[in-house]
Amino acid sequence: MARSAITDQTSPTWTNWVGNQSFTPARAAAPRDEEEVATLVRRAAERGVGVRVAGAGHSFTPVVQTDGLLLDLAALSGVVHTDPVGKRATALAATRIRDFYEPLWQAGLALRNQGDIDTQQIAGAVATGTHGSGTRFTSLSGVVRGARIVTATGDVRDVDGSDLDLLHATQVSVGMLGVVTRLELEVTDAYRLREQVGLRSWDDVMEHWDELVDQHRHFGFFWLPTEESGALYNLDGHGERLADQCYVKVYDEVGPDVADDDTVGRRVDRCYRIFPMVYDPNFHELEYFVALERAPQALQAVRELMLRSLPDAVYPLEVRTVGADRAFLSPQHDTATVVISVSGKPGTDYWAYLRSVDALLADFDARVHWGKLHFMTPERLHALYPRAADFIALRRELDPEGMFLNDHLRPLFA
Repeated sequence: MARSAITDQTSPTWTNWVGNQSFTPARAAAPRDEEEVATLVRRAAERGVGVRVAGAGHSFTPVVQTDGLLLDLAALSGVVHTDPVGKRATALAATRIRDFYEPLWQAGLALRNQGDIDTQQIAGAVATGTHGSGTRFTSLSGVVRGARIVTATGDVRDVDGSDLDLLHATQVSVGMLGVVTRLELEVTDAYRLREQVGLRSWDDVMEHWDELVDQHRHFGFFWLPTEESGALYNLDGHGERLADQCYVKVYDEVGPDVADDDTVGRRVDRCYRIFPMVYDPNFHELEYFVALERAPQALQAVRELMLRSLPDAVYPLEVRTVGADRAFLSPQHDTATVVISVSGKPGTDYWAYLRSVDALLADFDARVHWGKLHFMTPERLHALYPRAADFIALRRELDPEGMFLNDHLRPLFA
């Protein structure tokens, strides 16, 4: 991509990390700072062309796609401020999650929570509602306390708690309010985790569901429908039978008196060394969210569907929980949720299977992850997200011409 905002250039084809989204924008540019972002947006507005930001490419949906100008904000990276007293950290938009680790730790701080992929850029992760696990914690979006965005006029606007509606709209915006150039996150004191991993039967996990959810900082599992399922996500059963088993992970905080550990099924280390997993880009994922109190029934129904759908449903069913927040487009808006993730194999026709999951979870009023495959409609959007109309009103106010929309987002949010 071009290294200057002054002369944006034609772009090669852009493809996301798993290869299911690909397009060629008319123009591309790599601004070096916020001022150049503003110049580019202003010029795009004068031309009447759309603008989207590439991020790290970890979305499975076409949220990045544009036939206008594609921005690469890689130069806007780095943690620029930490506040150990106020428990805040400010970072530029393209800072990858893994690049928070050392600057925060050196200040005695850490991210309150995160997912198991840490190569996403923070602005993209926030914009799509990326999350970790645990009902005591929100997604990354839920800890956003401030932002700077370049609006459709090329002006820079500060977002903070003085306008809660705008803040809650910005927390999960899918890039529709403008170009985010920096974010302020609420963080926490540095902490260490004990990870315990083991295989448990489905019935055992369901019988102890409330205990597992309530008594651990983080709890999640992969249900493995076949013996081959574990290898797809690099899950090692250490010689034990995997079919119809749950690969369970629980994390709990430990004090300074507990030594680091790295034995089979048990690790103790700094939090940011425990969270990440290594995934091969060999899956295309759908991820829906059901209110926590309806979780066991929904999970049983999905498992039964997957068993009936074999061999299409060989990928593990991933299950986590996330705490409630206030973001308008968050799947956790005003409710804690269980996260239900299923995947299809690249190169196969998995759409009938995913549509069956969608139809099943529609009966549980499931919300969606904006960066994962989904079948959201305008009718469902307004029925499931109580503040959707308020988000759309703010989007129209900040971007009346829809410059930051694209063909994927326009049917829902125009």
